[in-house]
Formats: sequence, C-alpha cells, structure tokens
Amino acid sequence: MTSSRTRLARQRSRLPVGGRARGVALVTGAARGIGRAAVRRLSAEGFNVVAVDRGADDPRLPYSMGTMAELQSLGNERVVAIPADTCDAEALAGAVEIAERRWGGLDVMVAAAGVIAGGVPAWELDAEQERAVLEVNLYGVLTAARVGIPALLRRPEPRHGRFIAVASTAATRGLPMLAAYCASKAGVTGLIRALAVELGGTGVTANAVSPGSTRTSILDETARLYELASAEAFAAQQPHGRLLDPEEIAGLIAWLAGPESAGATGGDYPFDGGLAL
Repeated sequence: MTSSRTRLARQRSRLPVGGRARGVALVTGAARGIGRAAVRRLSAEGFNVVAVDRGADDPRLPYSMGTMAELQSLGNERVVAIPADTCDAEALAGAVEIAERRWGGLDVMVAAAGVIAGGVPAWELDAEQERAVLEVNLYGVLTAARVGIPALLRRPEPRHGRFIAVASTAATRGLPMLAAYCASKAGVTGLIRALAVELGGTGVTANAVSPGSTRTSILDETARLYELASAEAFAAQQPHGRLLDPEEIAGLIAWLAGPESAGATGGDYPFDGGLAL
C-alpha cells in the first residue's frame, strides 16, 4: 500500500487540469476483465475516466493479477491510469481527488475489482485466501462507497451520480467450494440495496451488475479450482450456450452510468446468459 501511495503522489504532481466531457467516472479493477472493458466503453461514450488498479499480484492468492503495464496501456486523452489498492481508503481517496482536480468532479463510481479463491469446502479454505476474497470483493466496494459517494454528492444539484458495483450470479446461487466468493458477492448486493435507500432523493443511484460466466482471469482460476480443462466448460451451464465477453457487461455498466437509468436504483441486474435460471 505504501508504494501505491508514493506512485499516487507522483501522479498528482504531474496532472494538468482538463475540461469536463459527458461526465467523469472512476473504475476500480481496471487493468483486466470487466473493469478494463468498462473503462474503454465509458471513455468511448464520452466520459473522462480515472482507471484504478493495484497493478500487482496479491501474495495471498495463487494466480496472477492485472499488471502495471496493462493498467498504463489504458491511458489516453480521456483516461488517466492510477495505481491504487481498492482496499486502501487513503489511496482510493487520492484517485478521487485526481478526478476532481483534473476534471472538476466525479459522476460515476464503478467498483469492479474482484478476486476468487476456493476449491475446497468453506471450513478448509486457507484463512488468508478467505480474507483476500472478502477484503477485495466486499470491503473494496465498501471503501469505494466510503470515498466515492461523498464526491458524487459534492456535485451541485440537480445531480446525476451513479454508484455501480460488479457483483455476480454467485450472490444468489450456492456454488460448491466457492463459499467465500458467494458470501462476498451476496454482501455486495445487500450493500447496494442499503445504499439506494440512504441515497434516496439525492440524485445519486446505486446499482449492481451480476455477470454469469465471463471470459476473465477469475473464470480461468475457477476452472482450475474445479479441475476443468478450460473455462470453456462453463459455457454449457448457461442457456445461451457460450461464455460472455467483458465488453458485453461493460455495455450494461455504461447504461447504468447514463441518464437513461435515472429511475433505476437498488437493483441487481443479471447479465448471465440465463445462468440464474
């Protein structure tokens, strides 16, 4: 965490002040998967975006995370890439500060960072791996709300703020040997419902997106935990008969980030090829 704060301080000192486009978004878990796709989709639709990721492996988990190179490759005239741990409130607040300093405020907060661990019954899961899943998947979203929602509320009325979290169909299904993951995602959807009530009348909404089996490193790791030949094996579980692509999930995130979704709050939106059925 200390190193990410140091890098963040260096980023702050170099940032120019830019103009405001359609809106300003911050996306966590931006280096890979759904977070990366969300950054690209939002920027393509006219948002200025702060892309945030740890940019390093988590020593508690046995598979590779998004890298600094992947995060930095997102940078362009609409996207600034910031290394920060989504569970580090100070570092994430610094990324919010960059959004406000560079583009004048924050309109959309997307909490997309996530990890997975399991492969054994809940009572046998390594305690550090369990902690990693709960910290990143649930506490990371709580941290995003803690530092992001006050920024959304700093926009003058009538405001159109959006808090969006990436949950999972695992929030509502009992997946064997993935109990901590299921618990973390169920916690996210419960948090979203509470936030929606707390934000009533403010112009800021809170919603969750629950993907099914999607082509990400998390799904690859899930296949390994289940001792499957590849993640393609999960396609048969979805009525669509195929895996989803992160870009598809990003389309729903972009809709929730836009003005058309103003009447939607407290929702958990499945995008799962029918898996929840």
